[in-house]
Amino acid sequence: MIHFSADELVSQQQYKFLSGSVVPRPIAWITTLANDGQTVNVAPFSFFSVASNVLPLLSVAIMRKNGYSKDTAQNLLDHGEGVVHIVDLSTGEAMNETAAPFPPHQSELERTNLTLTQSRSVAVPAIQEAKIRFEVTVHQHIPVKDDDENITTDLFLLRVEDFYFDETVFDEEKQYILPDALQPLARLSGNAYATIGELFQMIRPIE
Repeated sequence: MIHFSADELVSQQQYKFLSGSVVPRPIAWITTLANDGQTVNVAPFSFFSVASNVLPLLSVAIMRKNGYSKDTAQNLLDHGEGVVHIVDLSTGEAMNETAAPFPPHQSELERTNLTLTQSRSVAVPAIQEAKIRFEVTVHQHIPVKDDDENITTDLFLLRVEDFYFDETVFDEEKQYILPDALQPLARLSGNAYATIGELFQMIRPIE
């Protein structure tokens, strides 16, 4: 085995090793409202997972840039709400366009042909083309600090208030999401992405 001690690595090495190893990762495609209450910011984040099902919580870690919160993180802090969309193969190119570094007062949606639709429980509009989306409120914000007490990451636990599933990816009778129909897009490392490929099942052992 090739070994590295964490205290010998620079942050770029740590990022490459972690993002290249913890794969595949789902992508949280988040819409939020800027301070003007009208500009819709949208950006993808792949440090993303489920945090709980007792409370319906999602976790999203948003790295700071030069010590400053990114637009999405700042908007979540300012307004306490947003919409998280699951990226699939059909929305992958549009998602990539919204990763462009726009200023807060300019919407990344200008780079796409996406359509916005009104939300039910939050003021933030949603992306109509996404096959799964969650209207969310900020349940908890955890500032992650480095050894010098500088905040490097805004970690959010987001509470799902409303669930939306396109009819083509949801079995209403069994209440299952259909991964083959969804074709979720996963982040690997660098510019690499993946789809789910062949599915198989393993039965968990019981005591």
